[in-house]
Amino acid sequence: MTVLRRAWVATVCLAAAATAAAQPLAPGVVLVPGGFEAGRQPDGNSLLLQGSEGWLLIDSGRHRAHAEAVRAAAGGQVRALLNTHWHLDHLGGNAWLRSQSPGLEVWASPAVAKALAGDGWLDRYRRQLQAALPTAAAGQAAVMRIDLDLLNQAAALRPDHEIETAATLSIAGRRLQVGVETAVSGGDLWVMDLESGTLAAGDLVTLPVPFMDTACPPAWREALARIAAQPFKRLVPGHGPVMSRAEFERWRGGFEALLDCADQCLHPAACAAVWRSRVDTWLDDAGRARVNGMLGYYFKTLLQAAPEQRERFCASP
Repeated sequence: MTVLRRAWVATVCLAAAATAAAQPLAPGVVLVPGGFEAGRQPDGNSLLLQGSEGWLLIDSGRHRAHAEAVRAAAGGQVRALLNTHWHLDHLGGNAWLRSQSPGLEVWASPAVAKALAGDGWLDRYRRQLQAALPTAAAGQAAVMRIDLDLLNQAAALRPDHEIETAATLSIAGRRLQVGVETAVSGGDLWVMDLESGTLAAGDLVTLPVPFMDTACPPAWREALARIAAQPFKRLVPGHGPVMSRAEFERWRGGFEALLDCADQCLHPAACAAVWRSRVDTWLDDAGRARVNGMLGYYFKTLLQAAPEQRERFCASP
């Protein structure tokens, strides 16, 4: 499967409300929810933490409207930015936010720069977009141009500081515990705010299904165990509503059951039913309908593919 096809699977399968209003979660902690809007690519959730030196943003979304909502929620004072991984729905807003705040400092794992470098995943995606645009239908072309414009600003997407190993950091005056995983994109950060007990999981936790376009499922199991060991009070997923610890454990149990079902070579529809039974409380009718299609795609391309295909993302992208 091509890079371009994988990048478009979420657009084909998902459609819901656009970015919602900012939601205070605790003192100095604000969620700007992402969203899936019909006919375009998604935005991931963004989390704002107010430190003694200004606001720290975790993940910037993809579209300018989302980045504008984030900046407004911070009163125009985003001091620092941390990207959990390199998927554009968590990274793309970097470019516009840098244009508004020239001194903005950005942290991420080394996988972000690698994905943007020559022949990295995002660079290959950029070249495929360029090749596909001349023959794309008008509506599709408009969506593709958004990503191409972002990728043509690669320097504005790259981090200033790379986080290579788990560490306790202070960014913008906010103390964080940061974990480094290789589960979803070859370099994924989860971030726990030590003051509020709020953990931003990035795409290590997502709804309506785990997003497996560039995933290594065995590493994902291990990453979730490390997250479970953290003393968090609430968890902000990459996509979907905020979870309590008990809700995260229910989601994690569903993830484990889904992988076990795939490993037993059971039919994808049966495994999708197992997943839905664990996460149904979070799904509306449209979400339930999307689960089968999305998981069927992931079973074909990853979970029940040939061994070499199942393991192709178990090294850095």
